[in-house]
Amino acid sequence: MKRPLIFGEVLFDRFPDGSEVLGGAPFNVAWNLRGLGQDPLLVSRVGEDVLGDRILEAMDGFGLDSSGVQRDPVHSTGTVDVEIVDGDPEFQIIADCAWDFIEPPAREFDASVIYHGSLALRNDVSAATMAWILQAAGESTPVFFDVNLRPPWWDTTRIQDQLMTASFIKLNQYELDALVPGEQPAEDRARELMDRSGVRNVFLTRGSDGATGFTPDGNVIDVRSDGELPVVDTVGAGDAFSSVLIVGILEDWSLQRTLERAQAFAGAVVGLRGATTTDPDFYSRFRATWSAA
Repeated sequence: MKRPLIFGEVLFDRFPDGSEVLGGAPFNVAWNLRGLGQDPLLVSRVGEDVLGDRILEAMDGFGLDSSGVQRDPVHSTGTVDVEIVDGDPEFQIIADCAWDFIEPPAREFDASVIYHGSLALRNDVSAATMAWILQAAGESTPVFFDVNLRPPWWDTTRIQDQLMTASFIKLNQYELDALVPGEQPAEDRARELMDRSGVRNVFLTRGSDGATGFTPDGNVIDVRSDGELPVVDTVGAGDAFSSVLIVGILEDWSLQRTLERAQAFAGAVVGLRGATTTDPDFYSRFRATWSAA
């Protein structure tokens, strides 16, 4: 049976108050997809350490397939120190973690869509594995590329190569400015990115201002955020948005409906500490609303 394949980092976000929350954009996306009724396969790597044990236990407890998560006897499970500055998270990402050394999956896969971000491409080992997965999946498998530019862990050439393999691209305003600099309006630069890469859709998130979807035929769809929602932190908001975009792709929702639902879900996630929750009711209320529509 075809299922989403999610590739990349899984780690612990460590906050100034001493709390530790499971994170990593691909992990967050896989977790949210599971909560929203999908059955993703996360391909990642953790150390043979206590943090790695905690990750696998959490996945198993949530019903998220952990069979694609490798154990590394040499490199430690990833960690990120998160600092909230003016309401936005800043990340200190530890180098040479287990997820930098992801190997090709040992099991066969039949992907309905492949999701990956840019951060896991910082190391040649994981980057080579991503290339292997894309080749093994074939050109007919849609690829969702989540641009996550975390200085100094990105390279323009490598990002441009991944843009050329993508079917869908999601990025924020900072990332659009970095990849397509200039004084032109954001819409024009998003179009340039679309023309350059040949993708189906570009999704631009704009924080509290909402998000915009761009299509090859010239359509532009804007959605606004609900500014009255409580905000604990914005960690994982973009990952939440990506999760629902993927559900929309799999369920063949209209672009308008997909963006509206993605924005609503991301707006709820900023009310959490960290990017995900183990509370099934958090996800079930979205599933119930969507199935009733």
